[in-house]
Order: sequence, then structure tokens, then C-alpha cells
Amino acid sequence: MKLTLFTKENCGLCEEAKDAIRLVQSEYEIDVNEIDIYSDDALLEEYQLMIPVIQINGETVAYGKIHKIDILNAING
Repeated sequence: MKLTLFTKENCGLCEEAKDAIRLVQSEYEIDVNEIDIYSDDALLEEYQLMIPVIQINGETVAYGKIHKIDILNAING
């Protein structure tokens, strides 16, 4: 399963999302790709008010304050 985390530097919510992802990775095999939204103007424009944002297999499943249960619900449908 592919999970993309859109993030930025010095983001407390992003660190919390990374912790939640690590917890889920202990139960599921997940390939995580972390992308800094400041690396692309289009990403910055799209996500600057939403970060962190998690996409699983290309679909946005959670943003803002993200908990382990949010990711599990997306995985398990």
C-alpha cells in the first residue's frame, strides 16, 4: 500500500501524523512517501491550509489533526 504524506518543516501536526503512520506501520506494510509542499508551487497552493495531508493510493483520506484511527479507517474501508 502506498501512503503519501504532504508536510512542511516545523509543523507540529505533521510530526503527530508521522507518529500515527509509524503506529500503523507496525500492523500493516505501508510504503510512505513524504513530500514537502514547499517543493512545488502547485502543492503549496493546494495544501497550505490543510497540512498535513495523507493520501492512500492517490486518494486523500485525512488532513489536519490526524490520528491512527483515521489511517486505519481508510485502510480498512
